Amino acid sequence: MLNPVFNAIKGTGSLLVVIVNTIAMTSAILVLAVLKLISPPGAIKNTVNHWLSALGELWVSVNKTLVWFYRDMEWDIHLPDGLNRKGRYLVFCNHNSWVDIIVLQHVLNRRAPFMRFLLKHELIWVPFLGFAWWALDMAFLRRYSAQELLKDPSLRGKDLENAARACEKLKQIPVSMMTFPEGTRFTRAKQEQQKSPYKHLLRPRYGGIGQVLYSFDGALENLIDVTIVYPDGTPTLWQFASGQVRKISVFVQIRSIATDLHGKDFRADAVARSKLKTWLNDLWVNKDRMLTSRFSDSQHTK
Repeated sequence: MLNPVFNAIKGTGSLLVVIVNTIAMTSAILVLAVLKLISPPGAIKNTVNHWLSALGELWVSVNKTLVWFYRDMEWDIHLPDGLNRKGRYLVFCNHNSWVDIIVLQHVLNRRAPFMRFLLKHELIWVPFLGFAWWALDMAFLRRYSAQELLKDPSLRGKDLENAARACEKLKQIPVSMMTFPEGTRFTRAKQEQQKSPYKHLLRPRYGGIGQVLYSFDGALENLIDVTIVYPDGTPTLWQFASGQVRKISVFVQIRSIATDLHGKDFRADAVARSKLKTWLNDLWVNKDRMLTSRFSDSQHTK
């Protein structure tokens, strides 16, 4: 009887800390965002951007300190040598839960550059957060629906150019450009619907990664390939916040990105599209093997 009560107290307390931290950090970011908006290009704006990235990292750092209150939670983290906080990386990961983003931030914050995402353009209008995301140099991407493309065929391919413009400001600064190739969280129902050939993964979508590689045009140095394993089953955000997760395993690998994948219009170039698909599928085969092995090991130790 006491465990559910304690879990509820821990969960509520954790979420309150995150909310208060978010309000405080967002307020500070908004103040600097105004300064960024009115600053001319040059040393002053570069300094403001550095302060904003530092605030973003502090935002994540305060949130991640909460996990130390969950003494029963085991973190099994495998990191490679060579992660550089001043590097420029493509980052991708298997996707199981909203907890994945918290795990990625916990593992990579202050070890790799501050993480950025490709966001839908409409999210810039989210009160407070939209302006904060803009200030933190998140890349807002305008996509076009099938109806818009049918009405105006000249818009076809414009989303690639929009992505390139959105990422232009990120080419010259340290960045971890994050994407989930599966595009949605893994479930067995989705796996069966897709007829996915992988045991623990959905089919990877090459479109988002293709957009990033095209937009950065060779500026990204390497891939940070992250595999997250929840040995006791995929947790909900509430289960994580309330300390009900017993173990999380994270495997991080640095991989090279072939030069012939950079800056290619994968939609117009059939050869580039084929190479991108092959590269991504090969990585996904290796990731699925790792997941299969880790789940098998966890079953044997139970």
